[in-house]
Order: sequence, then structure tokens, then C-alpha cells
Amino acid sequence: MSLPAIRHYLQFSDFTADEYAYLFRRAALIKKKFKTYEKHHTLADRTLAMIFEKASTRTRVSFEAGMYQLGGSVVHLTTGDSQLGRAEPIEDSAKVISRMTDLVMIRTYEQEKIERFAANSRVPVINGLTNEFHPCQILADLFTYLEHRGLGADGTPDPEALRGKTVAWVGDGNNMANTWLQAAEILGFAVHVSTPSGYEVDQAVAGIRSGDSYKVFKDPMDACRDAHLVTTDVWTSMGYEAENEQRRQAFADWCVDEAMMAVAQPDALFMHCLPAHRGEEVTGDVIDGPQSVVWDEAENRMHVQKALMEYLLLGRIG
Repeated sequence: MSLPAIRHYLQFSDFTADEYAYLFRRAALIKKKFKTYEKHHTLADRTLAMIFEKASTRTRVSFEAGMYQLGGSVVHLTTGDSQLGRAEPIEDSAKVISRMTDLVMIRTYEQEKIERFAANSRVPVINGLTNEFHPCQILADLFTYLEHRGLGADGTPDPEALRGKTVAWVGDGNNMANTWLQAAEILGFAVHVSTPSGYEVDQAVAGIRSGDSYKVFKDPMDACRDAHLVTTDVWTSMGYEAENEQRRQAFADWCVDEAMMAVAQPDALFMHCLPAHRGEEVTGDVIDGPQSVVWDEAENRMHVQKALMEYLLLGRIG
């Protein structure tokens, strides 16, 4: 087993379709071992630094528990006990932290911050969330879809099952929407996007080459029609709280409800990255209903991130 050159995971487009196929298979194996209490200590004696400028529940628990389950250890830093871009330049923080740890996960605001950190890091850097992208979440979402609707003959996730499928994105043209567009371009599915006026996805920010993998709909009902997966996010993401009331009014018609799910495919799934506000971006009947897989989706953050961390540090195994 040869060690790979340093790779970072800063946005979904950093990996190829073939690499994602490997990660999905590896995540399935790691999850199976977790469920049967079989040790999987491939990252023994490795240390993950987690830097949080944005607070988190799922990101912290999934990375921290995942790293311990891989046999490694974790250093947890917040803006209160680190100096990222404050009293010390980001570049200097990167040079110091990456000399003391093996892997860094950052959850912050501007994508530019994590790009600067990675450019000065001696170890792999993972995007735990930025204003522009949320690649680990979409990695988990796609793995969850394949678990439910895309297992191959051998019982492992087959990314070919994604080809030709339609994902309906209802809500804000935010970091999740940007990342879905990147995933569609790489893995061969389509995204139907419906956002209120003024909250559209910016193709340049998303960093996609063409508009062939997505369509825009004014009416969210039209976006959901015949979709295989319907997904959304909160109307006001972290960092945009000052716009909360304005957004509540603008997004009033973009609540995923039973009527939207009814025009999707009969076996369509519903996903939400959480936390969710029932009665705003989704009704309780949908998120707590039979088509919802949000709890599998949340748990799978941990399993896909374990596969990701292992891959960044050790390359392909087996």
C-alpha cells in the first residue's frame, strides 16, 4: 500500500466519479463493521484537528466519533480557543496545526478561508461546511440514496444507479444547492431547482461547467414532478440570521409538503440535512413520514466521513 500525495476535500468536484464509487463501497464496509461491533482501527495513532467557526451538532459528533472509531484521536478547536484569521493569519495557523496533526476538518464561513488554509497545510484538509459548499453532506445524501434505491447485485452501493435520476431541490440556492449541482455533473443525474426570486443558484459560485445537469423551475411543484429524491434545507442558513423575517416571507411557498411529494415518483425519498424547522421548509407529515430517510442520512455522515478520512490518509485499501 503506497501513501498518496496530499489531497484535500474542499468541494465535491475535488474527486472523480471513480473515487466516489470507491468511497461508497468503502463506507458500506465500514458501516457494516460498525453495526457488528467489529474493530476497524485503520487510523490508529492519527490525530484529527477540528476547527469550528460555525457551531455544529452533526458535523462534530460524526467526525469526532468517527475518528475515535477508526482508532485515532481528536483535537477540537473553536473561535474561542483558536486564532484562525483573527490574531494570527490563516496561513500561519495552517503551518502550525498541520505540523502537529495528521488531518484537519474546518467548518467556517467563506470558502476562501479554507482554501487559504489548505494551501499552507502539510496534511489533508476537509470542508466540514462553508457558505459556498457542503460536500460531506452530499456525500452522505448520495450514499443514503444508494442504500435505499441503488444497491448492486452484490449488495453494495452502485453509483450507476444514480444515472438518469432526478433530484428536486426546493428552497434556497445555498451551499447545499451548489454542491448538489457539482454532484449531478460528476455522477450523471439531474437536479431540478426551485428557489424564490432573488435566491437563485449562481452557476459561477457553484463552479459547474454547464447547465446541462440542472433545470430551474419557478413553481416548486413542477420541480418535484417525477423526482426520485426531494430535498431541502432551512430558509435561513447560519450567518444570514439578519435576513430571517425577509426570508420567511419570500420562501412561504417553498415548504415541501405532501402535495409536492405526491407528484414525485411513487417511491421518491425525502431528505433534509438538519436541523429542520417543521412548518417552514418542510411539513411534519413529510419529514416524519414514510418517505423520509433523514435519520439514516444523518447517521451516514459518520460512515462516509470515516471512508473519506481513511482515503485521504491511506489511499485505496484492498
